[in-house]
Amino acid sequence: MPDDASPVRSARTRAGLRQADLAAAVGVSRQTIVSLERGDYSPSVYLALRIARSLDSTVEALFPLPEES
Repeated sequence: MPDDASPVRSARTRAGLRQADLAAAVGVSRQTIVSLERGDYSPSVYLALRIARSLDSTVEALFPLPEES
């Protein structure tokens, strides 16, 4: 796995889930998961919580804030 893989993608693959599996578990399209993993889309708080619960993780671990300069 590349070092620059998103935290969501890393957690999803560790959990043995396909993008479609995670999408179904949290009630969104597979394309939404693709966009999240690419960093093209920021989820709502509620979706972020559902994803974190599905991946047995935390919102903070999956969606870290960029470092402030």
